[in-house]
Amino acid sequence: MVMKPLCLSLLLTSSLFAADVASVTKQELPSLVSLYQDLHGNPELSLHEVETAARIAKELREAGFEVTEKVGGNGLVGVLKNGEGPVIMVRTDLDGLPVKEQTGAPYASTKIVKDDLGREVNVMHACGHDVHMASFIGTARALSQLRDQWKGTVVMIGQHAEERVLGARLMLRAGLFSKFPKPDKAIALHCASDLEHGKVGIVEGYALANVDSVEVVVKGVGGHGSMPHLAKDPIVLASQIVLALQTIVSREVKPGDPAVVTVGSIHGGTKSNIISDEVRLQLTVRSYKTETRRHLIESIKRIVMAQAESAGMPKEKMPEVIVSDDQAPALYNQPALCAEVRGIIGAAIGADNVLTREPVMGAEDFAEYGLTKEKVPLCMFWLGTQPPEVVAEAKTKGTTLPSLHSPFFKPIPEPSIETGVKAMTSAVIGLMK
Repeated sequence: MVMKPLCLSLLLTSSLFAADVASVTKQELPSLVSLYQDLHGNPELSLHEVETAARIAKELREAGFEVTEKVGGNGLVGVLKNGEGPVIMVRTDLDGLPVKEQTGAPYASTKIVKDDLGREVNVMHACGHDVHMASFIGTARALSQLRDQWKGTVVMIGQHAEERVLGARLMLRAGLFSKFPKPDKAIALHCASDLEHGKVGIVEGYALANVDSVEVVVKGVGGHGSMPHLAKDPIVLASQIVLALQTIVSREVKPGDPAVVTVGSIHGGTKSNIISDEVRLQLTVRSYKTETRRHLIESIKRIVMAQAESAGMPKEKMPEVIVSDDQAPALYNQPALCAEVRGIIGAAIGADNVLTREPVMGAEDFAEYGLTKEKVPLCMFWLGTQPPEVVAEAKTKGTTLPSLHSPFFKPIPEPSIETGVKAMTSAVIGLMK
């Protein structure tokens, strides 16, 4: 194979600083693992990341960044200028999840807090945001120490409320691209629960899905369980709605067009012999295409109302369909930028360790940064977190490993963070060249 001049130049340039990046990473690794364990044991829920944001801001300042806190809420921005050159943005997320950790790790979270509704809930970094933050700070330290290797401006943002897919919008509305240097390119990483540590995965084009949260309030006429003819049972109606919703993807969406409609929560009734007067359904809706997203929402509304009408619900008892503001657009990884990042990271950790991954139906509001009028190119890559032998065994047996958001998801900190820092730092420096 004849290598194109641009690719060859990129590979040679990347190789020149790979050894320096690896050296700095190795030096910083013990303190980064300690930082990870501290963050892991002290997670905070979305929109409550006060201590987490303060810790990340402190670490960035100590690395030489000019830091602004409280950007759009608990978001923060660190800027490091190093002469004339491109502006590259690196993003990490800060928030944890209302999950009770069951990994058995000695640094496991035992934290219990009150959520937005005042309920006591356990909190865990079940999506790997603690690995993201440790890698982020390692990258900041490495870039500061290797300023002789690059020219330009690095903008590092700690984004809150990613799990609510709100933080990116809030930071953009607060002037992220007007009050701070506007990025020419933006990159991020995300833990993968089924990929070996030491490897990264890249998806070119659409990588993560649109997500919408929908609540359906099914109303009824309450009564005695022994006299259903005198009532209008919302539990029966809700059950019919759940089944009917399954036909949207199977019969209304073109085969091959990714779409998901999942009813994740159903609540109604108080006692076996009482017909309730209300049932609430909570749905997550996933897609890639804008027109598919619109069709899914409209179909949900149509089916819900039609089922209620067929059950003879009076006008004043028709259901409500509420589409939440907690929504995110599909993440589009710009192919040209991904190809560039792939080459740079491959030179740093080995080309065989940079894999091509398939798109998934998860969601990420990192997508928001590429949808403003500036049209900033984005690339988010997956970071391996699991022992190679564990991944191999799961493939051999046909079993699945604990997924992201699982109480059993347990990244292996040291090699995962080491690869995260080497990959991200190399990517930033390479994009500056």
